[in-house]
Amino acid sequence: MGMQAIDLLLSRRSARTLSAPAPDAAALELIFASAARAPDHGRLRPWRFVIVREAQRERFGALLADHLRRTHPSSSEETLARERAKALRAPLIVVVGAKLNKDMPKVPATEQLLAVGAATEAMMLAAVALGFNAMWKTGPAAYDESVKAALGFAPGDAIVGFLYLGTEAGAGAAAAGPDSWRDLVREFGP
Repeated sequence: MGMQAIDLLLSRRSARTLSAPAPDAAALELIFASAARAPDHGRLRPWRFVIVREAQRERFGALLADHLRRTHPSSSEETLARERAKALRAPLIVVVGAKLNKDMPKVPATEQLLAVGAATEAMMLAAVALGFNAMWKTGPAAYDESVKAALGFAPGDAIVGFLYLGTEAGAGAAAAGPDSWRDLVREFGP
């Protein structure tokens, strides 16, 4: 854990290919502890996690393929096989969900979702700091009520993403240049 925080923030990029080993129990504990430190208006702790370990990835892939079959009945077997294979992108998947409390007028659902997004980014940064890497994926299955139910989420909950974790194999996705933020910032006022 010799990486300085600013180096981690400036060098983090999504992985393209992940392989074993996945974070072990001790690393996962630190990754989830990092998530729990995310900004959290109202201290609602809206994040929820479902761990899909190596042995359960095929079952998760079948869930993704079933979603595709239901929503696109004309999908070919080749397309369904590619959908199932998404679960094999990494040795460990964490489904990141948001348990949205709609009875909190001072903390709108948008702020709760943002807190879960911040928790997810903290998990990705922790993974990199521990020598692993991650990919944050969504797609139509993340927004499907049947998929949410199969993963133990309530109808009012949201899946924020499928976080694939493992050891990076090969080069990661190109990171934005150090000055890429400049075009996104402007001063308030005339």
